[in-house]
Amino acid sequence: MKVKYEFLTGEIVEVEVSNDIGEVSIELDREIHNSDRREIRRHNSVDKLQVQGIQIADGSVDVVSIIEKKETREALYNALNKLLPQQRELIHKVFVEGRSMADIAREGCVTAKGIQNRINKIKTQLRKEIEKDLL
Repeated sequence: MKVKYEFLTGEIVEVEVSNDIGEVSIELDREIHNSDRREIRRHNSVDKLQVQGIQIADGSVDVVSIIEKKETREALYNALNKLLPQQRELIHKVFVEGRSMADIAREGCVTAKGIQNRINKIKTQLRKEIEKDLL
C-alpha cells in the first residue's frame, strides 16, 4: 500500500508501506480529522473568516460618529478660512490663547461689549457656513 505525505512546502511524497501500517496511518488521519472537526464545530476563527472574506465589525468603534466629527471639523476649517483676517485673529485670541474679552478690548481701544458683539457675529457667520457646508 502507498501512503501519501504532503509537506507544508507543497511537496508530495508517496511511500510504500505494509497494509497494516497503511491502515493504521489512514485511521490516525481520520481520528485527527474527526477530533479537529468536533473541536471547531461550534467555533469560528476570526482568521479563518477573514480568509473567506468575512469581516467582523468592531462594536467598540462608532464609525458614523467618527465620520460626522471629521466632516464637521472640515466644515469648520472651511468656514474659518472664509473669515476676514481680523476675525480669524480675534477668534484665535479668544479661543486658542484663552485671553479675556476685557484684555483684548484694552489692546484694541474698544469696549469688552464690542468684542463680545464681534465674537457673536463671527459665531453666527461660522454656524451658517458650517450648516451650508454640511447640507
